[in-house]
Amino acid sequence: MSAIATRRVSVSGYGRAAAILLLGATLASCGNEQEPQSEGRPVGVVTVEAGHFAEDLRLSGEIQAKQDVGLAFRIGGRVLERPVNVGDRVAAGQLIARLEPALERNAVAAATAALEAARGEVNTARSTFERQERLMGQGFTTRLRFDQALRAQETAQARLENAEAQLEQARDRLGFTELRTDSAGVVTARQIEPGEVVQPGQVVVQVARDDVRDAVFNVPAAMLDTHLSDARIRVALADAPTVIAYGTVREVAPQADPVTRTFEVRVGLQNPPEAMRLGSTVVGSVELTTAAIVSIPASALTQQGRSPAVWIVDSAKSTVSLRDVDVLRFDPATVILSQGLEPGETIVSAGIQALHPGQRVKPLPGARPASRQQAAASTRPP
Repeated sequence: MSAIATRRVSVSGYGRAAAILLLGATLASCGNEQEPQSEGRPVGVVTVEAGHFAEDLRLSGEIQAKQDVGLAFRIGGRVLERPVNVGDRVAAGQLIARLEPALERNAVAAATAALEAARGEVNTARSTFERQERLMGQGFTTRLRFDQALRAQETAQARLENAEAQLEQARDRLGFTELRTDSAGVVTARQIEPGEVVQPGQVVVQVARDDVRDAVFNVPAAMLDTHLSDARIRVALADAPTVIAYGTVREVAPQADPVTRTFEVRVGLQNPPEAMRLGSTVVGSVELTTAAIVSIPASALTQQGRSPAVWIVDSAKSTVSLRDVDVLRFDPATVILSQGLEPGETIVSAGIQALHPGQRVKPLPGARPASRQQAAASTRPP
C-alpha cells in the first residue's frame, strides 16, 4: 500500500511541473503578441485643409418690365379710337389712341388767319416807318411822327411773333390729339374705351417697355444680410432650365410686404433671351461663399462632455488627443467646422470608438487630406 501511495505522489509532482512549464510558454507567447501593439492602434486619418462654405440660394420669381409706363393725353377731349388692346406688342411711335380733333383743327385755322393778319400789319407798319425815316432825313417831318411810326412797327412785329407762337401752340394741340408710344413694349392694361371723354393726364393704357427686363423675387429678410447685392445671379426659366440669363440686384424694396413679410428684389437682366417673356416664371440662384472654414468626414466627429470634438494626431509622437471644435453645419457625409482646427493638422477619421488620450496610433495606408468641401444649401422662402 505504501508503494502505491508513493507512486501517486510522484505522478502528481510531474503534473505540477508540466503545468508550470505550460504557463511559462503561454506567458512567453503573450509577450511576443504585445510587440505589434507597441506600433500603435491602426486608425484612418485625414489631413485638414482650409475651404469655403458656399450656400446656394434659390428663389422663384417672375419676369417684369423695368419700366411700366402709363400713357395719357396732354389735353382733354372725346376719344375717337383706341386701336390697341391688352397683350398687343407695340413699336416705338405707334398710334395708341386718338381724340376728336375738330376743335384743335379750328384753332389751327384761326391761328393761321391771325398770323396772316399780323404779317399784313407788319408790312404796313414797316412801309410807314421807312417813309418817315426818309422824310426825317430830308427834314420834312417831325420827330413825333417818326417816333410814332417806329413804335407802330415794333408793335406790329410783336403781334406777328405772338401770332406765330399761337399757331405753333395750336398745331401742338392738334398733334396732342394722337397718343403714340416712345418705345417698344407690350400693352398690359387699358383704362378707357372709344367714346369716353378724358381729362389731361388721365391714363389711357399701360405699356411695359420691352427694352429692359427685370427678374423680380420676394426675398426673406434673413437673406438680405448675405451680401446679395454684390452677387452675380443666375436666372433660368422654370419650365425650360436651359434658357438662362445673368444679372445683378438693381433695386431692393425699402419696406417689407405687409402680408408675406418679404422684400421685393429686382434683378436687372443682361441681354435676356426672347423666351423670357413678361410674366414668365423663373428660378434665380446665387452661390454665396463665406469665410474660410474646415470640412471633415462625419465619422471623425465625437463628443467630449457636451461639446463636439475630434481626435488630433501628434505626428511626432504618433499619439492622439481630444480637442473641442465648433460646428457650423451638419451634412449627411461631412461636418462643416467654423473653428477648432488649423490647416495641416491630422485627425482620426476612422476607428475613434476605442481611443483614449495619449494612445499610440498607426495611420492606415492611403491616408488622404480632407479636401476643400463646398456645402450646397437650397434655401427657399417659407
